[in-house]
Formats: sequence, C-alpha cells, structure tokens
Amino acid sequence: MRRHFSLAATVLTAALALASLLTLLACSASPAPSGVVSSDPLPPVEWAIAIHGGAGTIPRDIEPQRRAAYAAALRAALHLGADALAAGEPALDVVEKVVRSLEDDPLFNAGRGAVYTHEGHHELDAALMDGRDLSAGAVASVTNVKNPISLARLVMERTPHVLLVGPGAEAFAAEMGVVRVPQEYFDTEHRYRAWQRVLEEAKKQDDKDTVGCVVRDVHGDLAAATSTGGLTDKRFGRVGDVPIVGAGTYADNRTCAVSATGQGEEFIRHAVAHTISSRMAYLGESVGDAARAVIHGVLKPGDGGVISVDAAGHVALVFSSQGMYRGAADSSGRFEIGIWEEMER
Repeated sequence: MRRHFSLAATVLTAALALASLLTLLACSASPAPSGVVSSDPLPPVEWAIAIHGGAGTIPRDIEPQRRAAYAAALRAALHLGADALAAGEPALDVVEKVVRSLEDDPLFNAGRGAVYTHEGHHELDAALMDGRDLSAGAVASVTNVKNPISLARLVMERTPHVLLVGPGAEAFAAEMGVVRVPQEYFDTEHRYRAWQRVLEEAKKQDDKDTVGCVVRDVHGDLAAATSTGGLTDKRFGRVGDVPIVGAGTYADNRTCAVSATGQGEEFIRHAVAHTISSRMAYLGESVGDAARAVIHGVLKPGDGGVISVDAAGHVALVFSSQGMYRGAADSSGRFEIGIWEEMER
C-alpha cells in the first residue's frame, strides 16, 4: 500500500507541475498599447542600468520648472549609477547608492518627500536583492530612518531574516547606528498639499512615485533596489509591494533584475517581479516580452510599470499608466530618460 501511495503521489506531483506549466504557456501577452516604452538591444553590453521615479497619472501640462526638475533629478541619478558601473563597482553597491540619492531628493515619494499617512505621519518601505545568491533584505513602516534602502541592506547582511517591520526595524536601525532623523525631515510642501486635498476629498492624488534601480555590472551580476513612502492617506499599517520580495523587487543572475512601481496590492497578488523572471526561465521569453506579458496581459491598464535588466544587459522599461519617470544607460553609449512615451537623450 505504501508503495502504491508513493507512486500515486509522484504522478500527482508531475500532473500539477504540468498543469502549472500549461497555464503559464496559455498566458500570452496582449498587444502593447501606446504608452509603452521598452528596449531590448540585441548585442550584450558590459554594464547596464535602469532607474525609475514612479509611475502613475503624470499630466503633460505640469509646470515647465517642475518637469525640468524631474528631468535633472533623473539624469543625476542615472549619471551616478552609470559612472559607478563604468568604474567597476559591484551591482549591489550601485543600486543602493542610486536609490539613496533618490531617497534624498524631495521630488520623489521615498525618503525625504515621502507622502503622508492618514494620521499625518510618514511610513517608509524599502528592499534590495542580490542576483548572485537570491539574498535579500527589506524594511517596512519605518518612521525615523533617513535612508531605508541602506537599512534593508543591513537586514540582508547582518541578520538571518529578509523583512523587518515597524518598531522592530527601528530598534535594529538603532543597533546598527544608521542615520536617524525626526519625522519633520520627510515633510515637503507638495506632499502636504496632496494629503490635504485627499482629506478634503476635493481630489484624489495618484501617488505611485516609488523609486527604484536595477543594474547589470561588469562582472555579470544583477541587483535590484526599490524604496517608497507608500500611498497618500494610507491607514492601518498598510504595506505595498516594494518590500515584498518577488512582488515589487527581485533579482536573479539567471534571468533578470526587476523593480516595480504602481498599485502595490496588484503587484503583490500577481507576484509581478518574480513572474517576469519565471516567464524568462520557463518560457524562454526575452526580458522585454516577459515584462510586457505581465504589465499588459495580467495587470489592469494604469496599474503601473517595471524597469528590468537581464543577464546580458538588455533593458526593458514597460508601463501601462499615463507616464513613468525613468532612465536607462549602458556601456554602448546609451543614456536617456523619459516621463511619457518618448525618450530623450
């Protein structure tokens, strides 16, 4: 009887695996609508980087000064990462360095400039992942850590854990001696006005401007990092996709590195970052095709987007929202940024 049971279990396991594969095969990408920007250069490159400053409703009539400020911030972050990669710095160091710079920029919803919760506070999430061995670190709902992405790296390197949250993460931050700041450090007038509009129900602010970075370094290693202040007026300790490995952040040297931005709950439900990697691994899709299949074939229009890079340095920037602050550069001389459909050098 035991032998028959073992055989039946083996057959059932094989059947389930086959069914899962057939389901994956059946999920084909929808035709990419206008608003999609993706690039898959054919030749491999020595190094490559992609960054994002969030996706969402970004009107084309934003003030020229504000548009110029975003463009300058994207270029500065992209230059920082590109120069580091060209100098031979490792992937993990580069993604942390770039995301730290975006956390320090009050334009973006990460670090200084994080949005307000319903109670008028700031709660920050961040994660990073090393494609070499799938090691990862994340923090959620931290309130006094200047650069959450660096605390996430310490979680990865100094603990046996992946994710620390709230007071526990703050206690760990104190133990590690990272820079702590008062809540007022994160305040910005732009985010305060957005919060007031939501409270007055005069206008719903579409805050999906998470920040992220993915890279392929000169050693062929991949890494991803993402950081966010979450949603304006969020309540009840809500945590989105950013610190959830496989949802908003993922890296595996065998496939790709991904950083997501958008409606976090949907990215969690569909394990977006890991699904892109899985489509590459099991269906043999390119990084661009895999990203398009998920963003346009699984998620709903307007849910957001991803930046991703594969093991050969091919970059894909895919979004279904009105816009996505983004940039990409590589060792072939590519250096461009974009907000809406078009890219500019």
